[in-house]
Amino acid sequence: MANVSVPAGGAGWGERLVDALLSGRGVWPAVPSIVVLMVMAVIPFAILLSLGFSDIEVARGAIISQTFSLTHLTTALTDPLYWITFQRSLNLALTTTFFCLVFGYPVAYLFLVGGRWTKRIILILTIAPLLTSGIVRTYAWLVILGGRGVVNSTLLSIDLIDQPLRIMNTHWAVLIGMVQIHLPVMILPLIAVMSRHDTRLVEAAENLGASQLATLRTIIFPLSVPGIGTGAALVFTLSYTTFVVPQLLGGGNYLNAATMVYEQVVFSLDWSKGSVSSLILMVTCLIVLVIIALITNRLTRWTRGRDA
Repeated sequence: MANVSVPAGGAGWGERLVDALLSGRGVWPAVPSIVVLMVMAVIPFAILLSLGFSDIEVARGAIISQTFSLTHLTTALTDPLYWITFQRSLNLALTTTFFCLVFGYPVAYLFLVGGRWTKRIILILTIAPLLTSGIVRTYAWLVILGGRGVVNSTLLSIDLIDQPLRIMNTHWAVLIGMVQIHLPVMILPLIAVMSRHDTRLVEAAENLGASQLATLRTIIFPLSVPGIGTGAALVFTLSYTTFVVPQLLGGGNYLNAATMVYEQVVFSLDWSKGSVSSLILMVTCLIVLVIIALITNRLTRWTRGRDA
């Protein structure tokens, strides 16, 4: 049998790199994702933020001069319009998160206690809207809430109102659309967490004479807090930074943080103001997410033992 000779230098650097990526050890498997994230997100975002801390001069769509300045940031922090806009966006996102939790938790609980077919139907009804674009679902609300839409036509036909209600281009129309569109994002984390519950705890509570309400309050709800925190973080982030729903259902006069950034960059072509608004949007969103994480961590300390 012929002997196979191995090069004295061993495997080349290319083979060693591939072996490191496929080994599953250390940070090497994450290197491709880190590179893509840096190229596609971090570097462009850093360039965008740099515009907010500089005075730029643009000619024919290109930056010809850029000097460091804090003028745009100080102007934004002292402008009442910014405070009103971000307060409206924050209130809308928190309200949407609250209603998604109120409507989503019973669905997740029904999934927990339901039979096989009930669980399948709930999963289908929850995932199906995610297969449709958010723009399409928003346009559906235009048909439902419009002056001659389903809601007004039904109320007029049963003589509850004499003339169509003004629902479109209001805060309520935006809130309704936001809750319906983001509700699956709240339900799915709740289902994922509640499905991992140890059923023996519920059985033990029932054997000890606890009612279903007491079991829900003392066992199921505390165990589902991580799902509530995850769902709340996802819904808040999507609601706080959304652009399509307020633009379509709120009309041209409904201004939130995302639409303000869009108008500053696209219509006003004021990239510095848009950059500052994006920075404020990101920072405030991160602050709320940290608060949600701290609250969730505080409510789940008991799961890590007495020394947690």
